[in-house]
Amino acid sequence: MQKEIGVSYMKNVAVEIVGDRFSEEGWGRTSVHVPSEMGLTIYVNHQELVTIQCTPTKMECLVLGFLYGEGIISGIGDVVIMKMCEVESMVDVRLINPEFELPTQRTLTSGCGGGSVFKTYGQKVESGLVVTPTEVLSLMKQFQEKMDLYRLSGGVHTSALSDTGNLLVVAEDIGRHNTLDKIHGECLERALSTRDRLLLTTGRVSSEMLLKAAKMQVPVVVSRHSPTGRAVSLASDLGIALIGHARGNRLLVYSHPERLDCSAN
Repeated sequence: MQKEIGVSYMKNVAVEIVGDRFSEEGWGRTSVHVPSEMGLTIYVNHQELVTIQCTPTKMECLVLGFLYGEGIISGIGDVVIMKMCEVESMVDVRLINPEFELPTQRTLTSGCGGGSVFKTYGQKVESGLVVTPTEVLSLMKQFQEKMDLYRLSGGVHTSALSDTGNLLVVAEDIGRHNTLDKIHGECLERALSTRDRLLLTTGRVSSEMLLKAAKMQVPVVVSRHSPTGRAVSLASDLGIALIGHARGNRLLVYSHPERLDCSAN
């Protein structure tokens, strides 16, 4: 795949502003950072596909992950060229297949940054992966140390792909679902398998995130917070161990507890 990128999207991920802060000492002026936000419009073969509200980091990965997750590409080899234009906040993707037709059905997602998906079903995850609670909690501690943009500005979500001992890919964005697309896209670029891995995330686990995890064939999804009811139902159907409230020395397993080996702890 050929890339044409005029300006680095790694710049300006957070904006420094001056605000008025109130405390027990009264009012005072202070300088703080807030996360950057942009609307990125994706064109495929000159056809406008979707506009994604996102944080301007790992933009190529975001696009690749989104296109793969929606079944528009089956791998990085389907993309001939990806041309990004920061001024116009758009990316033009050319596919090997010139007969591409835009999907007709779109579902708005619940992500904080807004978003949409075109497919609302998932493939069941087939995996023999078993992890221990100790491994999961150790990974979450590593994960907390990698939330660079969150520590700077707050207001973003962080997700990571890991094996049972180490973090492999980390992504941050104003949208939870965007972090998974960025991870998936980076794995495509690096030819890194997502199968039999764990996905760690900071925010609420929603149904669209479970569908993205299933597309990646990830058998374990872990969050510091709670899943939605539909996410729990989907996790059960798709063969995914869904773990929430993983903080300190505690966690809660919502589905497929057989993927957690408690005898090792």
